[in-house]
Amino acid sequence: MLSQYLLPRMTARSSRYTGLAISRNTLQRRLASSEGQPQLTGAADNAFNRERLAVKQHAAESSDLWRKLMIYVTLPCLLLASLNAKNLWDEHWEHEKHRPPLEERVQYSYQNIRTKAFPWGDGDKTLFWNDKVNYKKPN
Repeated sequence: MLSQYLLPRMTARSSRYTGLAISRNTLQRRLASSEGQPQLTGAADNAFNRERLAVKQHAAESSDLWRKLMIYVTLPCLLLASLNAKNLWDEHWEHEKHRPPLEERVQYSYQNIRTKAFPWGDGDKTLFWNDKVNYKKPN
């Protein structure tokens, strides 16, 4: 692992100084494994190594499954849910345009009850007060 990292870097640096024209891709191809499936032979062919190889292959297959699920299921669902939320948001504000202005709406006795002043601002508005949707008629 260390040689796979250091050797191409060292040769790339040395080629600048020595004029050697060794391609980085050539070295990386030589260090890369050319085998598709590792073959166990001799003393390495035992139950422990076969089980580890099976676990490694299963992990590769299951990670591929989850990657495909994320790309082909999760991302489209998120996109559709986002579009639905945007449409609902737009419909809501379109509906709000047809309502009377905040100043003309009825203020019921259970709305905006204040027993003591809030410790911020003018003391009359809640922490999440929004002037577009919240209104309190002055007494």
